[in-house]
Amino acid sequence: MSDTYCSDCKRNTEVVFDHSAGDTVCSECGLVLESRSIDETSEWRTFADDSGDHDPNRVGGPVNPLLADAALSTVISRGPNGSNGDGSLSRLQNRGGDPERAIVLAFKAISNMADRLSLVATIKDRASEIYKRLEDQKCTRGRNLDAIVAACIYIACRQEGKPRTVKEICSIANGATKKEIGRAKEFIVKQLKVEMGESIEMGTIHAGDYLRRFCSNLGMSHEEIKAVQETVKKSGDFDIRRSPISIAAAIIFMITQLSESKKALRDISIATTVAEGTIKNAYKDLYPHAAKIIPDWYAKERDLKNLSSPKA
Repeated sequence: MSDTYCSDCKRNTEVVFDHSAGDTVCSECGLVLESRSIDETSEWRTFADDSGDHDPNRVGGPVNPLLADAALSTVISRGPNGSNGDGSLSRLQNRGGDPERAIVLAFKAISNMADRLSLVATIKDRASEIYKRLEDQKCTRGRNLDAIVAACIYIACRQEGKPRTVKEICSIANGATKKEIGRAKEFIVKQLKVEMGESIEMGTIHAGDYLRRFCSNLGMSHEEIKAVQETVKKSGDFDIRRSPISIAAAIIFMITQLSESKKALRDISIATTVAEGTIKNAYKDLYPHAAKIIPDWYAKERDLKNLSSPKA
């Protein structure tokens, strides 16, 4: 509330602002001093500057620093049945071309693929940044956009410490094959190495990076997940020459055999995107060390006899 001169009270009184009606009302006599006033503040908060009271931003989408015009360009649309006259303005704009059109489409593809994998915003931004660096080198023309975008997401996931398997990336890559994504990844690494003068850091993949997601897909209990995590950690002390994802899948198979809710090998294969034969081979390498890597609080030595022999 603030003080304003009231013509009825003949003095300054406190007034109340009715934002829904746009009225300024005297708090003592109820006289409407001003009606249908216009609220000149912004319709929503953008959190762009929390320290100031005045936010000049009124409309528009979020600013994208990776685009030359920060995504603040104007687009002239035709409207239904050419409602904006003969559409000459729209045709003129299209004739001029949009140098940012290709990169905007790529950013949309990255956003769509990342959403389908439920990736966080930091991974989306990192993938967009990687693609922008490729676009600046003018090296993406004539290449499979879906494969390039998928490879950018794969690299971004690894750099952010949230790796995804190539099969997971391939499942949302709009038809791009594992081979195409693999080639695109090698191409990106090579191009960025030329730009930076050194190899890009992609982060090391560990079996534990996949556990939470795989165990969640299988509906495993908290106790089982904890046992799997400890087993994976102890398995690092042995020379198991298998890929991290294969080790993770094999250990999940091993732990679930000792629980009441046993999981079929086929279900584990689907949840982890690892072939059944690959899981069996990794299990065969882990089996001799079972007594040393499986925590005692989860399974005693006599319980380990329930593990199926890898030869079976």
